[in-house]
Amino acid sequence: MIGLICFGILHNVLELRYVLGRFGDLLTGTVGLLLVVLVSGIAVARLGGAYLGGWSRPAEILLGYAVLGAGTWIGLRGVARVVVVAVLVGAAGVSLNHPAYHVVVLAHLHNLVPLVFLWDWARRLPVRARGWFRGVQVGWVLVVPALVLAGVFDRWVDADPGAVRALVGEGAQVVSSVAWPAAPEAAMRWLVAFAFLQTMHYVVWVWFLPRAAPEATAAFEARWPVASSRRVWGVGVALAVALGALLLTDYGQGRTVYSGLATYHAYLEFPVILVLLTRWRRSP
Repeated sequence: MIGLICFGILHNVLELRYVLGRFGDLLTGTVGLLLVVLVSGIAVARLGGAYLGGWSRPAEILLGYAVLGAGTWIGLRGVARVVVVAVLVGAAGVSLNHPAYHVVVLAHLHNLVPLVFLWDWARRLPVRARGWFRGVQVGWVLVVPALVLAGVFDRWVDADPGAVRALVGEGAQVVSSVAWPAAPEAAMRWLVAFAFLQTMHYVVWVWFLPRAAPEATAAFEARWPVASSRRVWGVGVALAVALGALLLTDYGQGRTVYSGLATYHAYLEFPVILVLLTRWRRSP
């Protein structure tokens, strides 16, 4: 939660800059407009949850699957497209019947996304170095969380929110929102895995890729010259300070605002990933 306060909005801004710089060709024209409209609808559903009542979550779910459907239509052809669309329709039905699980699964899947972008980034490395780099990424994205869920680190886990409760009060009780809704012990393991992956998520977007992929920043600035690197960082830091103040004063409202703003970086990832996977399949 402290990571969310410090780096939540900042990593949103920097990830959007990277995605728009590296994959801007996928998010332009009619396709880009469609995705922006769909994702904006999700943001409205999240921000207007109190006014939409019971319609908020189903609207977000349906629009989210529409984004995935758009990505499928862009990236796939023939039988593969039909199969994936059929799977998405079935998954949407499951999500509508179990909306709480949908949110939990989406939150955890979002933290696995950096593996795809880092795997793509590694294509620039020599073959041997590429293998080592990708192995390290698989280690922290998949192996470490698996060990956490297996209970290997239980002796070092403390369920007391401690300093976090002192900062945001009862908002510190977030296990049910990000951990698998199971037995308390299993839920705490899921929370620890989530917290670890979320921290590494921030490391990738705030520290590694801004330094390791300057060409993405250059491409972004070439398309939008007004959004220089200094201004992007300035906006990110300013928004982070404002959101941090809101979270500290009214955690519930702060989470709602963050959820709405984070919609764009979270949902635009998925169509890009689908297209990336297709490109890898077609390339040698």
